[in-house]
Parts: sequence; C-alpha cells; structure tokens
Amino acid sequence: MQLNDYQRDSRTTARYPDLGSNLIYPTLGLAGEAGEVAEKVKKLIRDRNGVVDERFKQDLALELGDVLWYVAQLSAELGLTLDDVGRMNLEKLKSRSTRGTLHGEGDHR
Repeated sequence: MQLNDYQRDSRTTARYPDLGSNLIYPTLGLAGEAGEVAEKVKKLIRDRNGVVDERFKQDLALELGDVLWYVAQLSAELGLTLDDVGRMNLEKLKSRSTRGTLHGEGDHR
C-alpha cells in the first residue's frame, strides 16, 4: 500500500466536527493514540519483562495503525499528503546526518 492511497482511503472514514478545517481534533487524537502505544510498551516492561510475542506485536500494530490514521488526518487538514510528510522527514534526517547534527535539540538543526 502506498502512503497517499492510505491517506485517501482513511479520509473516507473521518468523522469529526469541522472536517476539513479542524487541526485540533486530529492533533488530540494523535496524542491520545501515541499515549496508548507508550502505555502498552510500559506494561510490556512492567508485566512481561519486555518479552515481545506475536499477540503483543498484533496489539501494538493496531495502536500504531490508529496513530497513522490521525497523522493522515492531520496532514490532510494541512493540505499535505503523507508522501509529502515522509519525503520532507527523510530530507531533514539525511541533511542532519550529512552535517553530523542528528543529535542535539531544535527543529532546524
């Protein structure tokens, strides 16, 4: 599956207030879903000594899918495609790697 295909298809399932001009809803959803991913990993460490099995992988994949859905919606609200976002991210990381600035702070290293 291509990122833009996912974004287009996921958009057909978007149901929230002011769809098309609402940055807040998908941003809050993204934060919530990212928290659920972190919570599952925390419980894996606490309850299962960090042992990853197939069930954990499947459960986490479902949560990561929710994260992806909200990233797709937030990107759409901004008029960006997931391909745009992915390409921009790789360009940024390659530039930082070339300049030796992968470590450190700030958006514009």
